[in-house]
Amino acid sequence: MPVKKPYFGFGRNIFFTGLTSFLTDTSSKMVYSVMPMFLLSLGASKTTLSLIEGIAESTAALVKTLAGFRSDKTGKNKPLMLIGYMLTAIVTPFYAWVLHPSQVLYLRFIERFGKGMRTAPRDSLIAGSAVDGRMGRSFGFHKAMDNAGAIAGPLIAYLLLRAFPSDFHIIFLISAVPAILGVLTIILFIKEARKPQESLYKKFSLRDFPTRYYVLLAIIFLFTLGNSTDALLIVKANEVGVKLAYIPLVYLVFNAVSVIFSIPMGALSDKLGRERLLVFGYFIYAIVYFGFGYTSHVQWIIALFALYGIYSSSTDSVQKAMVSDYLDKNKRGTGLGIYNAMLGITLLPASIIAGLLYDKVNSSVPFYFGACTAVLSGILMIVFYHSNKRNPEKIRK
Repeated sequence: MPVKKPYFGFGRNIFFTGLTSFLTDTSSKMVYSVMPMFLLSLGASKTTLSLIEGIAESTAALVKTLAGFRSDKTGKNKPLMLIGYMLTAIVTPFYAWVLHPSQVLYLRFIERFGKGMRTAPRDSLIAGSAVDGRMGRSFGFHKAMDNAGAIAGPLIAYLLLRAFPSDFHIIFLISAVPAILGVLTIILFIKEARKPQESLYKKFSLRDFPTRYYVLLAIIFLFTLGNSTDALLIVKANEVGVKLAYIPLVYLVFNAVSVIFSIPMGALSDKLGRERLLVFGYFIYAIVYFGFGYTSHVQWIIALFALYGIYSSSTDSVQKAMVSDYLDKNKRGTGLGIYNAMLGITLLPASIIAGLLYDKVNSSVPFYFGACTAVLSGILMIVFYHSNKRNPEKIRK
């Protein structure tokens, strides 16, 4: 049940779920903004770097579907959210004692396992707490808070690198603090959005979801195949000439732009339709990735990271809102779990393809590949949009 008292224009659950993501993302992006350089300092190759990200995401992807179904079956989202965020808080400081790239893989797997447990129940809680046709705006707020943490994290990492040059360990240790605060926020402020027992989703079947839901997932799958880990963007920025200490600030530019536009883009999708925003976002992504493949100038890299923030704000939260539009309320956890699992599983081949192209061909080809898949996905989304107009049905829940 949505809570009536507003928090800056949002319900209690939506606001404090956003705050939890802000704190957790502050922690994870402190780590993530320096992780590529840390791995390279341990002797990892670009392929190894991409492989670690791909394996960690994909191996834990199944957890997202299982956690989503579990939340629908029990009618409870908070317990799985709590466990998932606690795993991140516990694992984070252990990066300070890593001596080999394989150890990063183990820690990333545990951390991503936790993310797999919390993602679908959290998204289901947001969808169930959104009111008055504000699904896009609610997911947009969550995305804005998520990326606000992704601003704070790299900024703190930058300040620590300036104070302690090339000392990654201090960053990993301090990053545990906001992660712990995120866990406390869940315990103290988030309320369970309970569902009537008779409406709970007891038995999973792929036939319970509409055809258009699967068509949408297929288009997103194609796009994600060219959307490998952001770590390669960071590596590319460093190779072009962005100094190590300034890498977190470049990543901060991307997240700052995403924060500014996430809520407006989410609200715009409520009014204009999700498909139009996704087409726009996919084409912006194609421009950004083509630019990363083509340019060798630092100023253009910074501009492309800013444009990348436009892509993120018009795509990530809008995709979740659109997926939720196609789902019955009692199946949202499961449906969002399948969606998130598909993203995680696809990241493995996407990262392997990008890493091999980067190492074996040249540093431009993986970005050109991503641009091509984005353009094709945008074209398919246009076809999907017109198909929906010709065959209208009630998809908004």
